[in-house]
Amino acid sequence: MIEIRESGEGLSLSVRVQPKSSADRILGKHGGALKVSVTAAPEKGKANAAVIALLSEKLAVPKSSIEIVRGETSRLKTVRIRGVAKETVSALLSGVSNSRS
Repeated sequence: MIEIRESGEGLSLSVRVQPKSSADRILGKHGGALKVSVTAAPEKGKANAAVIALLSEKLAVPKSSIEIVRGETSRLKTVRIRGVAKETVSALLSGVSNSRS
């Protein structure tokens, strides 16, 4: 299960990123984190920007409402999302399956 933490600054969750993939998509749950793949390479913030764009699209919030607060140079990141209800994020996560990789 992916933990969604609430604070006065928004919602936070862990995201595991698989860069240089064939498509930008949400793959599932992996070790307590949301696993996503992005086509961008992990250089000069390109993969981070792709993660933000993907989550922005899936959650229907502006990119400016999403920020990476921990793990900018790591595959495992903590992402903060403002302006979205916990139920909306939970609904998105309930539709993803577990990932083995």
